[in-house]
Amino acid sequence: MFKDHSLKSKFALFAGLIVCSNFFIPLPLRSASALAAWALTSNGTLKLRTSSGAKLDAFYQSSTTDKGERVWIDFPGELSRPRTIKGNGSVKEIRLGKPAKGKTRLVIEFSSSVELEPSKLKLIGTSSNIWELKFIGLESNSFRSIEEGNILRNSIKRTYETIEIQDLDISTLPNVPYGKYKVVIDPGHGGSDPGAVGINGLREADVVLNVSKSVSGFLTKKGVKTILTRNYERTLDLHPRVTKANNSKADAFVSIHANATKGKRKDVNGLETYYYSGFKGYSLAKNIQKQILITSPQSPDRGVRRSRFYVIRKTSMPAALVEIGFVTGKYDADLLRQKGYRDKISFAIAKGILNYLKGTN
Repeated sequence: MFKDHSLKSKFALFAGLIVCSNFFIPLPLRSASALAAWALTSNGTLKLRTSSGAKLDAFYQSSTTDKGERVWIDFPGELSRPRTIKGNGSVKEIRLGKPAKGKTRLVIEFSSSVELEPSKLKLIGTSSNIWELKFIGLESNSFRSIEEGNILRNSIKRTYETIEIQDLDISTLPNVPYGKYKVVIDPGHGGSDPGAVGINGLREADVVLNVSKSVSGFLTKKGVKTILTRNYERTLDLHPRVTKANNSKADAFVSIHANATKGKRKDVNGLETYYYSGFKGYSLAKNIQKQILITSPQSPDRGVRRSRFYVIRKTSMPAALVEIGFVTGKYDADLLRQKGYRDKISFAIAKGILNYLKGTN
């Protein structure tokens, strides 16, 4: 997971850190490097191909009297042949080495004339084994491309199109006493309010209604009574949603949304879940966030956060609001438009809710 997308300067040797995924299978101490291929293109983009599900750590360090600005990335698995590759133009050199047993490090050092913008450097997972980092501040075409290996070879397209609802095994969901619990599912926006509109016209209202219906279906099959605040494309203000929930005397309320950035930045992606107050609200949000991250391990983890959203602040039962991705994000939007992925994220939300309910027994 991405705990922090930006490589930020600090008063320490290691100036910034990105953790790209916390869901991976650790490699043996001396296993082969997870880095399979890399390319630094003349437009200032670093592209990486790794083993699927690898965890990457990325760092930035400002220039010193004898060294230019540096960015390096650590990979699991041990490099077999350390080497230094002479750069050209604004790239001084590229080094591949072994900072420790079982680790590989790729270092890019720039010439003294280069001034990067550390706060805007972001390592993006575009699929389960392909990564990109755009060097903001590096003049395009100020050097010739440098690469090792084939980035596209064995690249894995992240797709869930072949997964159908029936392939998601209901028996693997947690069991709770049949008929004991009631949950309100709230699909955000709708009707005259499409919510966020993202890449290629992807509408939040459409995505979350589809996901909400699936969540309701999974819960119903496990004996949980569900109430949808809206079950078709219609306009619904916030107050009626809360009123319907409070009148139902439900055990939990979950509002489902999709995120967006104001500037429609395609590089911002990730999953996050909100609560307003109380341990139960936090527990509900935490259980949901945990499960959606397991379903989409390469998605940045934006955490469990406290917020004053109306629908979770005014409801009388434990409540959470889950953002299932950015319709404006290149990575998230590609997933959200796929039915198979929406089914899987629905299954994960239902599992998080059931885990929460099971813990309240």
